[in-house]
Amino acid sequence: EIRRIAVMAFECARGRRKDVVSVDKANVLESMELWRDVVTEVGRDYPDVALRHLYVDNCAMQLVLNPAQFDVIVTTNLFGDILSDEAAMLTGSIGLLPSASLGDRHALYEPIHGSAPDIAGQNLANPLAAILSVAMMLEHTLDLPGEARRVEDAVRTVLREGRRTRDLHREGTTPVGTAEMGEAVCRTLERLLTAANGPEGQDAAGRGDSRSS
Repeated sequence: EIRRIAVMAFECARGRRKDVVSVDKANVLESMELWRDVVTEVGRDYPDVALRHLYVDNCAMQLVLNPAQFDVIVTTNLFGDILSDEAAMLTGSIGLLPSASLGDRHALYEPIHGSAPDIAGQNLANPLAAILSVAMMLEHTLDLPGEARRVEDAVRTVLREGRRTRDLHREGTTPVGTAEMGEAVCRTLERLLTAANGPEGQDAAGRGDSRSS
């Protein structure tokens, strides 16, 4: 299982910055020595990908000090659960982060956060993690990186325009609900697609508008 996870990490890194950080606690936990040995062995099959090993406590500190140094982190479920929540706060809210559970043949995409039943039906939840999960699906499963970038650009544009759900709202921004945020992203995405496709995209957008009416 360690080998399978490590291979997935290195394959992912090959399509990104070619950098893998393996996180363990091999200086304390004997079981982690096996983790480090297997990841190192797998790394030899990927000479084009840089591999570093960090202890989990050092990694937690480095995520705060210099998060840009990381690209692909491979670690155990326990350490990953902790580090991913820490990393989520670097964005300002856990409501922004998508996630992917990737298998050999199947994948599951979902927001990294829970279902938040305490605010269900109140138009308060941040939908951006769910939208960005779709972007991840477009890139990793459907092999449509261009379309994925457009979804991400739409989210980025809406945030730059100042719209914020409750978890992100601060002075100087415009508070919106779940539905309003989702609609803003959809409108922006349509605009970006039209601009990218030229007159043909405008015709398609027009046909879509007439059908929806």
